[in-house]
Amino acid sequence: MNDLGITVLLIAALFAILGSGVWIGLTLSGVAWIGMQLFSSRPAGDAMAVTIWGSSSSWTLTALPLFVWMGEILFRTRLSQDMFRGLAPWMQALPGRLLHVNVVGCAIFAAVSGSSAATCATIGKMSLPELKARGYPDDLSIGSLAGAGTLGLLIPPSIIMIVYGVAAEVSIAQLFIAGVLPGLMLAALFSGYLMVWAWRHPSLVPPRDDAPGLAAKLRASRHLLPVIGLIAAVLGSIYAGIATATEAAAIGVLGALVISGAQGSLSWTTFKASLLGGTRLYCMIALILAGAAFLTLSMGYIGLPRHLAEWIATLGLTQWQLLLVLAVFYIVLGCFLDGISMVVLTMGVVLPTVQKAGIDPLWFGIFVVLVVEMAQITPPVGFNLFVLQGMTQREIGWIARVTLPFFFLMVAAVVLIYLFPQIVTLLPATMRA
Repeated sequence: MNDLGITVLLIAALFAILGSGVWIGLTLSGVAWIGMQLFSSRPAGDAMAVTIWGSSSSWTLTALPLFVWMGEILFRTRLSQDMFRGLAPWMQALPGRLLHVNVVGCAIFAAVSGSSAATCATIGKMSLPELKARGYPDDLSIGSLAGAGTLGLLIPPSIIMIVYGVAAEVSIAQLFIAGVLPGLMLAALFSGYLMVWAWRHPSLVPPRDDAPGLAAKLRASRHLLPVIGLIAAVLGSIYAGIATATEAAAIGVLGALVISGAQGSLSWTTFKASLLGGTRLYCMIALILAGAAFLTLSMGYIGLPRHLAEWIATLGLTQWQLLLVLAVFYIVLGCFLDGISMVVLTMGVVLPTVQKAGIDPLWFGIFVVLVVEMAQITPPVGFNLFVLQGMTQREIGWIARVTLPFFFLMVAAVVLIYLFPQIVTLLPATMRA
């Protein structure tokens, strides 16, 4: 059977097993086993055991469950309410006023969460009731939250960056540093859109509250100190070279426990709930990673990634044409799979092609994160859409529609990092120097 026939067979097997309701991680392992059993001479069982153990025992991967647990602890504190109290006085003077709390709040919480869904849920729990009570339009309140919630993937520490770093063998610390400027740029694009919208629709923006003086603003800002301190401890330790990503994750967990204890929200019940919540989420991710590692090995034995890379090379695509094809591919794939599954499922095939085209794997990691962010707000499997549907009881189609402007802003961000790659590479190069 030729490469095309093998590819068609394995893709058919993938969708058939997924369609039957089997977990994604087990589905990937099953497709890999079929590929090795039918088209390779190596015993599939032996390869599966060795690969799954190797992928599960990686020290680098230890950062992942720790960052997940840190986010779970913070989700159960009153951190989001404190952030609103600290941010609201400063947002009153901007066009769009408190709508910017969604963007700035998500950007701040993203720096201690690592999860898009957790960022969206935590900030939404705080901001949506407040914005509704003050008369802000639902479409902008919910749309801006859905878009800004994706910053949880881009602003470090990011779970999906850790997954990409492990899959692509790229430094996680370098990826974290590379994500800072693109994350701030995307947040600025979101806030800029809200300002333009407010200028065009001044009658839809509620009047500002009583303008507090500078002293009152500074007093309100004290509520931001815990989260800013945690960001400084986690990211500062990485950027200063004091700690690896894994060690910084342990610092983050300790800091989250201290914040929770200081706020009085740390009890045995919340501690157990955060630990079990983090364990469940990590086990799901670990199973997907293990299955994807076995699938990558299977594809390597069959030779599909190499043949695909050679075939794409014969097409004579320029870098921007290749990236355009990959962006469309990931957006379409995001209609059916979650972001982590997309990354681990495709890296074994996509990365050789990208490297052969001369694209920097570090830059490509940020590109992939941005495109996966778009998938977070595309139906039918847009995780942020599901989170907001549960919180607002709105139809998912309506939520997707009001989020569309922020989708196009992410497209603009991808174009900007392509035209100006220094947005991604500047800080990592500076840190290496």
